[in-house]
Amino acid sequence: MTSKNNGLSAALVSNLQDVLSKRKGVVTDGSAEEPPSTSDAAAKEEEKESDDDSKPIVLVTNGDGIDSPGLVSLVEALVREGLYNVHVCAPQTDKSASSHSMTPGETISASSVNIKGATAFEVSGTPVDCISLGLSGALFAWSKPILVISGINQGSNCGHQIFYSGAVAAAREALISGVPSLSISLNWKKDESQESDFKDAVGVCLPLINATIRDIEKGVFPKDCSLNIEIPTSPSSNKGFKVTKQSVWRKSPSWQAVSANRHPGAGNFMSNQQSLGAQLAQLGRDASAAGAARRFTTQKKSIVEIESVGVAGKTESRVKKYFRLEFVAKEEEHTDDDLDIKALEDCFVSVTPLSLLPNIDPETQAVASEWIYKYLNADQ
Repeated sequence: MTSKNNGLSAALVSNLQDVLSKRKGVVTDGSAEEPPSTSDAAAKEEEKESDDDSKPIVLVTNGDGIDSPGLVSLVEALVREGLYNVHVCAPQTDKSASSHSMTPGETISASSVNIKGATAFEVSGTPVDCISLGLSGALFAWSKPILVISGINQGSNCGHQIFYSGAVAAAREALISGVPSLSISLNWKKDESQESDFKDAVGVCLPLINATIRDIEKGVFPKDCSLNIEIPTSPSSNKGFKVTKQSVWRKSPSWQAVSANRHPGAGNFMSNQQSLGAQLAQLGRDASAAGAARRFTTQKKSIVEIESVGVAGKTESRVKKYFRLEFVAKEEEHTDDDLDIKALEDCFVSVTPLSLLPNIDPETQAVASEWIYKYLNADQ
């Protein structure tokens, strides 16, 4: 059942329900097919090459990196469909929680990657960099794809986690550029989930992907929103799709102190994690930047590494401390069945329309306006 003003067209919902009804009780297509003969395979390959230009283009990215099992499973499934010209532009390393960050002023690299049936590049930037570059016309020859898909992310992106997510930000960047988009995440749980769950997750969301592309081609897909799709921990046991609203749930940030003595390599962590693009950018710094680097090296001699416990006392030397951030899931009771996190916990596939438009409730708008007017009038 859909809620009002959720941004989903009736045609899209109808198409989705039709597809799902035909696949009732089936998550992945388990039907057996006879292997094609050599001549048939060659004929199909020739047909594919000549037909690729006429197929709708789908651009795939993610936040976990191009080698992540979620992206690999999704791309393989899209290629198997044989309906789309699949392109991939994804980070070369894990860029989870990078939000909508970009890397202006630095050189980033885009290296071709061999993914069967797809045109793929790994990029030394963020997920948003990948989509911005992919849609710019500088990397691919085409103008723009029919759909951008970001995922499948390892870990849920419900509630306020959406603001941290690089995967959701990539879908948002596509929407900013006028391209319809989906972000897809699997509610991965440590010691419970396994890589095969991503293949099941693909089987769950593929009907929605196909319905989305059909409605885009018909011109009836909503143009002012992106869909954030959250798949439960056990995809094959899901109870169906539910249209939801973004909640205010989030994981708690937990900062852990790291001992410099127990982790002697901690000081080199960031330099070791530098992307190739960042290193290339460093080579391109001008003379003034080089001078600044020399000054920093001189200052660095006075840095004292101490245990990362408590607040550092006063000292004439500079202090360096080390910390590591982890997000910890909170146990909360959610009563509103329309919320994304509640639907996910109840084993539904949550589909939340996300808009670029500011959405502040009238009461908050009125209170904030009144306060601003009072402040302005007080100075007159």
